Amino acid sequence: MIFTIFKKELKDTLRDRRTIIAMIVVPILVFPLIIGLSTTVTKHFAEQQKEEVLKIALISDKTDNQFSQTLASIPDTLGPKELIFREDTLGLRKDINNDSIQLAFFIPTSFDDEQAENKQSTVLIFHKGVNVGNKARVQTYLSEIKNTFLTQRFERLNLDTQLIEPIAEQYIDFSSEKEVIGKLAGGVLPYLFIIFGFIGCMYPAIDLFTGEKERKTLETLLTTPVPRWKILIGKMLVIVLSGIAAASFSLLGLFLGLRVFNLVDNPAIMTVIDGILTPTFILSLFVLLLPLTIFFAGIMIPATIYAKSFKEAQSVLTPVNFVVILPTFIGFLPNIELDYTTAFIPIVNIVLATKEIVAGTIDPILMIISFMTMVAVAALSVLFSYKRFGKESNIIS
Repeated sequence: MIFTIFKKELKDTLRDRRTIIAMIVVPILVFPLIIGLSTTVTKHFAEQQKEEVLKIALISDKTDNQFSQTLASIPDTLGPKELIFREDTLGLRKDINNDSIQLAFFIPTSFDDEQAENKQSTVLIFHKGVNVGNKARVQTYLSEIKNTFLTQRFERLNLDTQLIEPIAEQYIDFSSEKEVIGKLAGGVLPYLFIIFGFIGCMYPAIDLFTGEKERKTLETLLTTPVPRWKILIGKMLVIVLSGIAAASFSLLGLFLGLRVFNLVDNPAIMTVIDGILTPTFILSLFVLLLPLTIFFAGIMIPATIYAKSFKEAQSVLTPVNFVVILPTFIGFLPNIELDYTTAFIPIVNIVLATKEIVAGTIDPILMIISFMTMVAVAALSVLFSYKRFGKESNIIS
């Protein structure tokens, strides 16, 4: 009887256009769109930044000072620039605010003399802090200028540059590229999977309970000689299947975005990603997602049973969505790892375990603890759903 109810409800669910869009269309398209948009925008701004001519005002009473000459000699490979010489700062704020000038250097009159005497010179830099890219460009220019003057100073003094560098550091990173990607980007994957799993469960849950109450068919179903728990399990299986399907199609969308459309053109990154998207990884991911989607179904069913209309059910589940999604942000926080404390925290353990799986550093014991914790939480949610489904006041609208 459970399987009969499951087949009947699955057919009805697959006929619902909103469910199909939430379960298949959106998850497949979202990853290619996100990756494609971010890649395109990043490349566009990178190219635009390289080609943009930076207008730099040099404020000094001498146009032939060493600072200006050194700045002018910096090749345009570090970014094209146009130097504008000014004698004072009159109207400078207005010019920078209307972007006719992006940056300005105030070079003191004593600059050349101070450098000849190996003293420190103070150069004022005028800019708009919101133009982060321009500031980065001028920092590159200043680094080149400082290195030039420092080299000249050491040559005059017949000194070795190692005098100011007593330690030459060499970093040896034992982290693999897979671990780096897992720790940095691994938090995004469970975040999106949990979102799609929740949305994939939400619309079938509303339709199979609130929708049947609106259509006045739930009472008829309950008059059949079938135990109420079998009806609940049959409907719940459809909700769980929808959530897992949404998460699965989002994984398919990720594969399409990365491989089929060649949205990532870095061979090294693609090699690491191919190493991550293995059958073992996918199987481990679904092992964690199964109790999670059952938990989603278990907390949605009481809400949709209580609601008297589709609109009311959506209003009730919206705050639940925020409560569920909030723990997933833990995955974006640094220095929070899966341990014997976080493994017992529902949803948080799934996020952190997924990061470890992506990085290839998952501890089997911690994964088992995370899985069993979610199984226990899912069982409690199913029991709660059964109790709510058994109350006549919740069934009859």
